[in-house]
Amino acid sequence: MAAGILFLIIDGKAYVTELDGTISRNRYGEGKKTEQLEVSVQGGGEREPLQIEVEEQQYDPREIKEVFDQAVSQMERRILGNNKSLDRIEENMDLIQEIPGRPLAVEWELDRYDIMNVYGEIQQEALDKKGSLIHLKAVLTYKEDPRKQALYECTAMVFPKTVKGSAALVEKVKNAVRQKEENTRTEKELKLPDRVDEKEVSYYREMDMRGAVLVVMAVLTAILLYALEKQNRYKQEKEKRLQMLQDYPELVNKFTLFLGAGMTVRNTWRKIVRDYEKQTEEWGVRYAYEEMKVTLNEMQSGITEAESYERFGRHCKVQEYVKFGALLSQNLRKGTKDLVHLLRMDAVQAFEERKTRARRLGEEAGTKLLLPMFLMLTVVLVIVVVPAFLSMQM
Repeated sequence: MAAGILFLIIDGKAYVTELDGTISRNRYGEGKKTEQLEVSVQGGGEREPLQIEVEEQQYDPREIKEVFDQAVSQMERRILGNNKSLDRIEENMDLIQEIPGRPLAVEWELDRYDIMNVYGEIQQEALDKKGSLIHLKAVLTYKEDPRKQALYECTAMVFPKTVKGSAALVEKVKNAVRQKEENTRTEKELKLPDRVDEKEVSYYREMDMRGAVLVVMAVLTAILLYALEKQNRYKQEKEKRLQMLQDYPELVNKFTLFLGAGMTVRNTWRKIVRDYEKQTEEWGVRYAYEEMKVTLNEMQSGITEAESYERFGRHCKVQEYVKFGALLSQNLRKGTKDLVHLLRMDAVQAFEERKTRARRLGEEAGTKLLLPMFLMLTVVLVIVVVPAFLSMQM
């Protein structure tokens, strides 16, 4: 007695189950299957590997006849495609090559290949307006035994496709243009018919949209580049203003210190500019001091000192510097008293504003860090919760 053995591998250990001596076949059309077994024979020692190929279940003679009868009865419905009846075929037929879900192959034979091919595709140019009769014959073959066959025959009347509405008018224009083109091939130009069925016909050349698309893309690109440039300029102006505000308390303190030491306003201005030029490599470009250099050059070129200070404030476009330039100009024109005291008070106020601004920037930076913190929290929760959830399921 022979018995098949089925292996199961779990956690690296082998378990076997003795079969009852039967193997189920695949159903019709599912193909054959392969079983890897082990077999032992009484008195033969250890089990030996055995590979068995099991073909799919096949029909018996009575069943195959029923399958053929059923397939033949459904052939007309399967091959019509979008047509309603074999009496009027206007669209391509669906001459199937096999029966879905059944092991049956189909081969077609037609008596008019000039009207239709074996795939059911209609040759419209060969059709007669009154209809063309075509005889179709299909041979159904059982794939497992080609000797078993069945025959299906039918006759169809094929008509040119009916066109209605505007499509019919277009078809008439197309035929008229084709006829005119055939009759005037010796002429240099083709004169399109201007009337069809007593109706006027106008022709239009389809616009090449590629050029329009390129134009639109070019315009959009220009707009986006302009917007990007404007945004970059705004960002640069914002950074410039912020830097000038940061430098203002230090600049006013230097000015107050030099004026308190007995230097004139102009000499103080020149001294600060010269010190900046010596330390440019260390400090980098500082916009407030660069504007002071421009103002010093204006004074040396002949512009009055008072006017130069006012222009300095306007060039900086920052309220603190406008006030500073106006104060220096007023001191020269009207002789303001206690200039040093006024500048010192201005420097103290500017320093307080700088601390407030720094505190606000710190709060904004903290707000911007909230999103990364939430993302990190999510990652930590996933790392902690997922292993715990998986361990609970196991």
